[in-house]
Amino acid sequence: MELIKLTPDNIEQEHICCAIANNKDIQVMSKKNWLKERLEEGLVFLKGNVRGKCFIEYIPAEYAWAPIDAKDYMYINCLWVSGQFKGHGYSNLLLNECIKDSKQKGKRGLVILSSKKKMGYLSDPKYMKYKGFQTVDTANPYFALMYLPFAENTEKPCFKNSVHQQENKLNGFVLYYTNQCPFTAKYVPLIENIAQTRGIAFHVIHIQSKEEAQNAPTPFTTFSLFYNEEFITHETLSEKKFEKILVEKGL
Repeated sequence: MELIKLTPDNIEQEHICCAIANNKDIQVMSKKNWLKERLEEGLVFLKGNVRGKCFIEYIPAEYAWAPIDAKDYMYINCLWVSGQFKGHGYSNLLLNECIKDSKQKGKRGLVILSSKKKMGYLSDPKYMKYKGFQTVDTANPYFALMYLPFAENTEKPCFKNSVHQQENKLNGFVLYYTNQCPFTAKYVPLIENIAQTRGIAFHVIHIQSKEEAQNAPTPFTTFSLFYNEEFITHETLSEKKFEKILVEKGL
């Protein structure tokens, strides 16, 4: 498979895999604007030359929008191969390119956010272990920080203290999100509107810088929903799924 690397010169012409639409679509606009700024910081978005979800996105950990200490590591934002592209070795191809590139750039290793068991929006722990990754830190309720060192006795990465404290002083729903995922641009306003219509306390914290993200109370800054300080989910919610949560909470 031919691989394409997004650059400032081709980003307007190329699709971004997880949201395939024209550049006027709010999801595409949001993600591409976010990517343009990150490309200047060393982010790499590498995708298969296909129309679908087959890509890897990674960035030097110092610039990662995640509350981790991982000096001189490369942080994988997302490795996603789905649908008809699964089972052809494309995940291996993309990950191997990331490893090769990271070694050439003098990185200590790779870091990625996973979970205790396979969950949506997080890297499959079984696959990552198969590729040599190890769990180096954990955070409630199910997050796992995994790493692949390139040499022995390499300093291990870890979550920052803000993750373990998980302090939210606001009552009701508190949603942390970024524009790293295109889906948040569509669904955050929709579920916020549902809450407002019903008079339910719903606080939105739109993370707009790496500094904010690196001090967040949740490992998954792309989308993390709390209710009365209790972590609810990291999965971007549709209106139907949010309605189900409201029923469960008796709201």
